[in-house]
Amino acid sequence: LLCFSDPRTDPWPLVHSPLPVTLLFAFYLFVVALGPYYMRKRKPLKLRGLLIAYNLAMMTLSSYMFYEFLVTSILGDYSYLCQPVDYSRSELGMRMARVCWWFFFSKVIELLDTVFFILRKKQEQVTFLHVYHHGTMLFNWWSGVKYVPGGQAFFIGMLNSFVHIFMYGYYALASLGPQMHCYLWWKRYLTIMQLCQFVAIAAHSSYNLFTECPFPDGFNTAVFLYILSLIALFLHFYYRTYTRGKQ
Repeated sequence: LLCFSDPRTDPWPLVHSPLPVTLLFAFYLFVVALGPYYMRKRKPLKLRGLLIAYNLAMMTLSSYMFYEFLVTSILGDYSYLCQPVDYSRSELGMRMARVCWWFFFSKVIELLDTVFFILRKKQEQVTFLHVYHHGTMLFNWWSGVKYVPGGQAFFIGMLNSFVHIFMYGYYALASLGPQMHCYLWWKRYLTIMQLCQFVAIAAHSSYNLFTECPFPDGFNTAVFLYILSLIALFLHFYYRTYTRGKQ
């Protein structure tokens, strides 16, 4: 099944060939590597207005995608246990494919998170976890949109969009300035929410590996192994930030 790209999404921006996203990722790594050197003798940029606008825009986009994933799955009577991809050009099939593309494109936009950290000289935020997560999500969802835009994958997009509503809401509040820090006590619970999301996705993806379902096992296996890596990295982040930090 994964040998053939979806003819509906293939002509859409950034989908047909892996070259554009590969070049984008290469440029991203170039910025990550040389950005701090460029900023070394420069004052950190504040970017307050830009950050507020960006985070609110991403919060709005995440809300829109969550709504589209949820409503389309309800209207299409999607199964959480086994949902094959609707490759038809029906209204619901195309609607799900479109929101999958928007979710992929949101991962392109999210690369700006790293750029803003570097311009503000917050290099400590640009960790291996940060770069690994941003870079791999780009390729994961490129392949998702090209080959399986919908089906089982809808659950991942829906859950991640929901979490990102709160994540970018947190960032929007933080970008208002130090006076907002007293309202950001829930950062720890945001990390817990992210971890719960990964556990749910791991359970959802692994279930189909032991049952008959006309959705590619290769895709579910890749998602499951990738999610295990994120669980390990986020647990390490949680321990380092909230457990060892308090000790």
